[in-house]
Amino acid sequence: MVLGQAVNMSLMDISKIFSLLQPKEEDEDNEQCQALNNAVSSDDVTLLTELLSQETYRRSINARSGWGVPVTPLRTAAALGHLRCLELLLEHGAEIDSLDVKAQTPLFTAVSGKHLDCVVALLKAGADPNGSQYNNCSPVLTAAREGDVEVLRELLRFGAEVDVRPKVPEWASNTTACRGPLYISAVYGHLDCFKLLLLYGANPNYNCTDEKMLARIKQPKTVLEVCLRYGCGVEYIQLLINFGADVYLPTLIIDKTTKQNEALVLLLKERVCPKTLMSQTRLAIRRYISFANKEPAIDSLDIPLILRNYLKHDTSELI
Repeated sequence: MVLGQAVNMSLMDISKIFSLLQPKEEDEDNEQCQALNNAVSSDDVTLLTELLSQETYRRSINARSGWGVPVTPLRTAAALGHLRCLELLLEHGAEIDSLDVKAQTPLFTAVSGKHLDCVVALLKAGADPNGSQYNNCSPVLTAAREGDVEVLRELLRFGAEVDVRPKVPEWASNTTACRGPLYISAVYGHLDCFKLLLLYGANPNYNCTDEKMLARIKQPKTVLEVCLRYGCGVEYIQLLINFGADVYLPTLIIDKTTKQNEALVLLLKERVCPKTLMSQTRLAIRRYISFANKEPAIDSLDIPLILRNYLKHDTSELI
């Protein structure tokens, strides 16, 4: 019964995607849209400006054209990193979160192409930092996988979900579905992204906080366990400890699959040596500051700079 409901929900989602992507009547004659796409593809701002000065072309600004995957001009500009064309299209009312046949938004394609300036422009214009609900992936997951820390920073700064997970039906939940950005950045060896995610409030114990999903998995793995298994390095373990990971939570099986003796020793030492009062105070204050972007809130505190840096885990200066 449950499986049947899940399948029906899945089919409803698919139907929704196709209904969103069906060409409208005004899209059937896509000559104007193709002209806009051609101007964007060649990064010809002058031509694009001229076209958009005409009502006929402005009416086609959100139409799709092209072989294979029909796309809007805005999606083309985002994918190619043509910033001025992208800004011009936005100024003339281009739909910012329009979907292509893969349910990808222009922001998603800009993130995939590592076009930081286009990512920032789209976010400032109001693009959803989480991308489309119909896409299995997300901008944050993509940036974490690619190790693009500056793009990731902008997404998080504009409110992207830090513990986002791949979107799969509940009936298909498994350990893979629980592998969020923190896990991905660790496995791919992107230490800067790993720390940035923790700074923005990523759960240091599990990538997934969905209780229903966790309940379906016999033995959900903590991020600590994953880092030890994949030999991510002592720096990752230390960061997880610093950001309050429960060091007693993971089940440690010390055998030939354990790749990191130094990291394991660090974790075992933490189990017998309680955190300093200063470390525990930092964790408590950071938990109290519930804003998505904690740095401005910390910077506004009336305390010495060296303590503000400590709260932000800035270890450039020793206390």
